[in-house]
Amino acid sequence: MFGCGGWGQNHLRVWAELGYLVAACDADDSRLAVVEKDYPDIATSRDPTEILCLDSVDAVVVSSPAQTHHDLAVLALDAGKDVLVEKPMALSVSDAEDLLHRAEQQARVLLVGHVLEYHPGFRALRQLVDEGVLGKVLYAYSHRLNLGRVRTEENALWSFAPHDIALFLRLFGEVPAAVSCRGGAFLSEGVADVTMMQLEFPTVEAHIFVSWLHPFKEQRLVVVGSEKMAVFDDTAPPHEKLRLFTHEVEWRSGREPVAKAMGSTSVSIEAGEPLRLECEHFIHCIRTRERPRTDAQSGVNVLRVLAAGSESLSRQGESVRTSDRPSRVQVHETAVVDAGAVIGEGSRVWHFCHVMAGAQIGRDCVLGQNTFVAGGALIGDGVRIQNNVSIYDGVVLEDSVFCGPSATFTNVVTPRSEVNRHGSFVATRVKRGASLGANCTIVCGVTVGTYAFVAAGAVVTTDVPDHALVMGVPARVVGWRCLCGEALAGRDERMGCEVCGREFSMKEDDAGAIVVVLAAVGGGES
Repeated sequence: MFGCGGWGQNHLRVWAELGYLVAACDADDSRLAVVEKDYPDIATSRDPTEILCLDSVDAVVVSSPAQTHHDLAVLALDAGKDVLVEKPMALSVSDAEDLLHRAEQQARVLLVGHVLEYHPGFRALRQLVDEGVLGKVLYAYSHRLNLGRVRTEENALWSFAPHDIALFLRLFGEVPAAVSCRGGAFLSEGVADVTMMQLEFPTVEAHIFVSWLHPFKEQRLVVVGSEKMAVFDDTAPPHEKLRLFTHEVEWRSGREPVAKAMGSTSVSIEAGEPLRLECEHFIHCIRTRERPRTDAQSGVNVLRVLAAGSESLSRQGESVRTSDRPSRVQVHETAVVDAGAVIGEGSRVWHFCHVMAGAQIGRDCVLGQNTFVAGGALIGDGVRIQNNVSIYDGVVLEDSVFCGPSATFTNVVTPRSEVNRHGSFVATRVKRGASLGANCTIVCGVTVGTYAFVAAGAVVTTDVPDHALVMGVPARVVGWRCLCGEALAGRDERMGCEVCGREFSMKEDDAGAIVVVLAAVGGGES
């Protein structure tokens, strides 16, 4: 642990509870004295290089002042350690990109501590957006306000807005083309106490209002859709943190729109402390070598928006582009990408593909020849789609899904040429890391579980459990597969992979179905 101040104390508590806290470092002797009293069994030092030399240290959390994040993270990465670095990961885009490149070159896990992305309330909100429950997203805004600690070393934009920038980038799956920001410095010259930033996404407008000069605490994010509106209020009681509002617009005399509120309902969210969930995800990524949900690239993107916002603030609100560099998306000259489609950086779209307006495709994806992506499709990061695959409205491919050549999706249960079924499309979800074999068929309405394996030619008509190998017509479970794709072997309630060494446990859920889960580091399950 590098940094044992305010937020560092929370990290110390969580890592101690998880059983992984072995050392702490801070330049302040008084803070170290408190740590030594509270955690007498761990090593402490004022020198980070001493901590990095300990054999017991495999990973490092950097929770020191923001101006030290880059240098301490470099020390840890160069020492061969995986790193969780708190937000902002650096104070400049160039330093953030340096951390990104170092982590990639050294094959280290680098997680950026945008803790609200792990909040169960926000994750439930993102699911509402991804599943189209709100309809088409029209507008979003967030307020992060308080009568709190007034900073003199950084303005309200840098102190508060990174949280909400990260949330908006995650919700919409892209970086805004430009931002504009205005603010006021009322207490310390040159240090804005209040800022209002407008984010110009290709299809959505959003704004972020932050201040530490507000009479009461408010932490609220609102997403307005064509069908419903959602409010994520982190200051509300647990059962009220996420609410869904139904609304309706009537047209009087055919020309006067009148909005009518139709009531609201609470959305159930899972329990869990966001910081603990973030730390458990870091452990999971260390074990599996997966890319973190809040990886270095997401941290760089937040810095780009912050830098553009700061420049706009200095120009009294002038619109500033987040990046003048050309897109790193590769689209073959024979492919057609309609205006309004969103494709993440590093993705490649090959010959004769068609991506329709409204489609959302993540980073580092590959669309093989003759791939079609409908406007209502959602494709995560790192997805590989082979030739001749059509991704229809309602299909969701989560991160790292593999689609073999000519894999087939449907979106209507009872298709008839003479009957219009556009209003009855059924959603289909292929979860993270699953593989679909060549010429298989995924009937609409099913869910293919995480890291499941669908054999070539199989016809999937019912949900596929996590890690299951299914084959046949209709597809049946015939075995279990590891994250690396190899067969799992074992008996009773334990199974293992002879190739990568991962261990799994098998049990029944409340419905009596078989569930296979990866055994977590140090025991337990994840």
